[in-house]
Formats: sequence, structure tokens, C-alpha cells
Amino acid sequence: MQSAVEPLRTLASKISSTSSAIGVLSNKDGAVVHDGTQILDRIVNQIASPVRWDLCMETLISLGVTGVIEVAPAGTLVGLIKRAAPSIESFALKSPDDLEAARTFVANHGGM
Repeated sequence: MQSAVEPLRTLASKISSTSSAIGVLSNKDGAVVHDGTQILDRIVNQIASPVRWDLCMETLISLGVTGVIEVAPAGTLVGLIKRAAPSIESFALKSPDDLEAARTFVANHGGM
């Protein structure tokens, strides 16, 4: 995937970015990133880097996260988090039918 990095970097350089009020968890190194330029740079570099799920889990635990929602049909990440961080409750949002339950889940974990 290394060959995809530079073409993606070229495309990303044309995107106007701003800082994010809500941090983005980088799966490259588990860091929480707010700066828009850094977010784009990490996305580009992630193409040729291993996913550091272990560091992401450490960050979630250190931040005191109590719940996570996976927005993908397979539910794979929910299974991983149950094994890696059993203290964090998880919810797999698999279809639009799950939206109301997801809203309740977010509300139960101090979300908006």
C-alpha cells in the first residue's frame, strides 16, 4: 500500500481542513488528534501502517471511556473491545433499525 500514499497525499493537500472540537482517535498510534492538518496526515500515512488497536484501547481506557459504538455491519470491533477492554460497554450499530437503541446507549454514557 506504500504506493498509494503519495497519490492520496496529493489529493489530501487539496482539502481544506479545520481543527475538530471532538478528537479523532488515530489508529496509527492511539493518539487523540484535533488539528485538521494532522488528522489528514495521519489518514494518509495510515494507508501503509499497521492498525495499532492495542494503543487505541489503551487510550480509550486512560480517557475513562465507558461505551463505544461500532458503525459497521460486521461487529468485529465490538468483539475485539470486549476482549481487550471488558470494562468498556460496546454497541454494534448494524442497521437503521438500531438507531433508537444507539441513541439510548449514547445517552446512558453521558453523550448528547
